[in-house]
Amino acid sequence: MPITSRTTRRAACSVLVATALSLTACSGGDETSSSGSGEALVVDTSFNLKTADPGRMYEQTGLLIDRALYDTLLGFKGSDVSKPVPSLAESYELSKDGKKLTLRLRQGAVFSDGSPVTADDVVFSLDRVRDLKGNPSFLLDGVTVEKTDDRTITLVSAKPNPSLPFILPNPALGILNSKVVKANGGAATPADKAEKYLNGQSAGSGPYMLESFNAATQVVLKANPKYWGATKPVYKRVVLRNVQSQTQKLNVQRGDSQIAVDLTADQAQGIGGGTQTVKGASANVFFLLTNRNPAVSKITSNPRFAEAVSKGVDYAGLLELAGEGSVQPAGIIPSMINGSLPAEQAPKRDVAGAKAALAAGGITNPRVKLEFPSDFTLNGLSFQPLAERIQANLKEVGITVDLAPAPIATALESYRDGKEEMGLWWWSPDYPDASNYLAFLPGGLIGERAGWKKGADKALEEAGAKAASTIGDDRFTQYHQIQAQLNARGPIVPLIQPSQRLVTAGSLTGLAVNPVWTFEIAALGRK
Repeated sequence: MPITSRTTRRAACSVLVATALSLTACSGGDETSSSGSGEALVVDTSFNLKTADPGRMYEQTGLLIDRALYDTLLGFKGSDVSKPVPSLAESYELSKDGKKLTLRLRQGAVFSDGSPVTADDVVFSLDRVRDLKGNPSFLLDGVTVEKTDDRTITLVSAKPNPSLPFILPNPALGILNSKVVKANGGAATPADKAEKYLNGQSAGSGPYMLESFNAATQVVLKANPKYWGATKPVYKRVVLRNVQSQTQKLNVQRGDSQIAVDLTADQAQGIGGGTQTVKGASANVFFLLTNRNPAVSKITSNPRFAEAVSKGVDYAGLLELAGEGSVQPAGIIPSMINGSLPAEQAPKRDVAGAKAALAAGGITNPRVKLEFPSDFTLNGLSFQPLAERIQANLKEVGITVDLAPAPIATALESYRDGKEEMGLWWWSPDYPDASNYLAFLPGGLIGERAGWKKGADKALEEAGAKAASTIGDDRFTQYHQIQAQLNARGPIVPLIQPSQRLVTAGSLTGLAVNPVWTFEIAALGRK
């Protein structure tokens, strides 16, 4: 998660919170004593968590939890994020101009207190997220929510918004019981005071309800006996514990937990103990930033320098370092999202070509500083070994790289201010749609941080604006072309998608990795 829209919102701020939390293994005690009987599911993870209030929540552990507590209008099936599927809405239709999304609410959905989910609840919930001005508010920027009739909701965007159906499954847009929340201080304004209540008990229609919440140690969910969905939750209780990765490994090996979320590739390898490992490429993309601002660097501002870096990196070596299940993205859009470039178009190492690019740019004996966070791991992968491998790769083409690791708070400041000569960062999607990656164009969030100002590449900017407003599958061809141009002349070098691996008890079924909420708690069962 780069520290981009979600990086700034979800990843960056939450990383700082997670770092400050006490990552201590829970002993189990009364909360987990029923795990052996199959009545409870115990999940060990390193908490990235601040609140259970959907209107304020935008951290990875919060997304996992709220996905179980609150139904959304639309969802995704398992790991497939290529097409939204019905949830509280039984159908949806996007207008030809892409500005109006009409959703038809299904009948029979009820909240955990038995009251029906209504169009009024939907309007209140979405308005609240947008108008609280909390971390997830940007998801509905420029969107108004209207009740057309008792079963019809219309979302109207100021600009064409073909990504809106892909945004609505985000757990931050879970639908609340408006009467209950209003009775406990809730309002669709920054004056809302319902967070304390929503951190004590949930007010949703999801398969689980909130039993207890502690952002530093443990969260307990209990099955919703009035859940309206066809598939009822298998586990009566789910206990999520804040646990260091090494202890996660020990716990799942000896059966004290059923899922370990944060094991490194080395920890997961040959774990045994009757466990199973579910793995695949994550949606996180590591990338190198080369600053185009000549006031920051006369070296990196030369476009030929980025070309030399792109050709000088040993991508296969980085994948080997990242471990089994990692992949090289062909462009900045990760492989599982519509609009990603075909794998065969991925850049390949070309040392001679890298040297030629430096020569063509008149760049001799370049020496640059590479900044990156020193105290954070992503999918079990530390930045330091990646940076060292890149340093060695570029030395072979004639580029001297001085490594400048710093605590993430310090590194973030330089990155956000656009002061890094070179940076090693990551991007995690705010929502699984190609439009989320327009931030890498000139004038976009990451473009600005790379010193690539608006107007720097008008042809590419016009292509981005066209793609953002195009409706239908034709837009994905446009994103292919945009990424090819980014690879050819942009200041960003996509590197790898690290593997996401979950180690579980051998008896667990139904686990599928999802790039938005990690996995679906309510889909889990046992043999």
